[in-house]
Amino acid sequence: MKNKPAEKRDMEESKTIKRKSSKLTAYNNWGYVFVAPFVIAFLIFSVYPVIRTLYLSFTDLKIMKLNGTINFIGLKNYIRVVQDKFFWSALLNTIIIWGVNIVTQLGLAFLLMMVFSDVKYRMRGLSVYRLIYYLPNLIAATSIALLFSNLLDAHYGTVNVILKQLSNTFGTKFTPIDFLGTKWPARLSISFIQTWMWFGNSFLMLMAGVQGVSRDYLEAASIDGAGRWTIFGKITLPLIKPIMMYVAITSLIGGLQLFDMPYLMIPVTSQTYKHSQTAMMYLYRFAFGAKTTQVGYASAIAYTLFLIILIVSVIQYRLFNRKED
Repeated sequence: MKNKPAEKRDMEESKTIKRKSSKLTAYNNWGYVFVAPFVIAFLIFSVYPVIRTLYLSFTDLKIMKLNGTINFIGLKNYIRVVQDKFFWSALLNTIIIWGVNIVTQLGLAFLLMMVFSDVKYRMRGLSVYRLIYYLPNLIAATSIALLFSNLLDAHYGTVNVILKQLSNTFGTKFTPIDFLGTKWPARLSISFIQTWMWFGNSFLMLMAGVQGVSRDYLEAASIDGAGRWTIFGKITLPLIKPIMMYVAITSLIGGLQLFDMPYLMIPVTSQTYKHSQTAMMYLYRFAFGAKTTQVGYASAIAYTLFLIILIVSVIQYRLFNRKED
């Protein structure tokens, strides 16, 4: 009889705990309600298009057949991509434009990072410089394309006018340069425009990595007599390798997906179009072109690019990890 009050007390406590637990569970379930809109939108607008594109890459779908049957043709589209010399030519154009861009972009970003992270220089106004360097990244691509199309115009472009005035000053004959109408000037122009647009983003990423490095290491090495290059090579560089890997991989992904600048600046009728046509422009031609709306083949091109980017990204990841070891 003496144990009954204790037993009743335990039963009441267990009921209270269960009641609170059930209320807490019901309260937590509301989290799924708030998350549901994002999940639904993500599945509809991100996951479904990826799966749908993969399926279409194995079909012969064309725009004029949207209301008809879709025939499954297996790997024929992928075999066609492998044998398509125009696709590989477009991919080569992409690699050339991206290669020049990535060298100048990362080179400039590294140079600025070294200057602003130098413990002996102690540069001030970093926040102002960040804003200035990042501003081109905030401008719409169409505006940048229009701006540089006018600046680089062969007849009345500002660049040619300045070069002509300089040549007149030195008494030399000047021939206007058709920056967008000749093979290599067009490629290099697009590369340097991309550098101007994106080096600020790479600089911010690298500076974020440098600011994560303890200043004690840098100052201690400086006190011990280590030079700028020694500090950078032996301390800063190894500690920011994760950020460097991220910048390298994202630059690769963005570079191989280059579309807006060459598409907006180089018209189809231009003689340099075939030398500046990127892989994404070639894909766009088959997916949305007025005469070549081959959706199935365009989907196969998209997944071929995905596989190429995936393979190169894995190689980059392995190289960075090997250096860390």
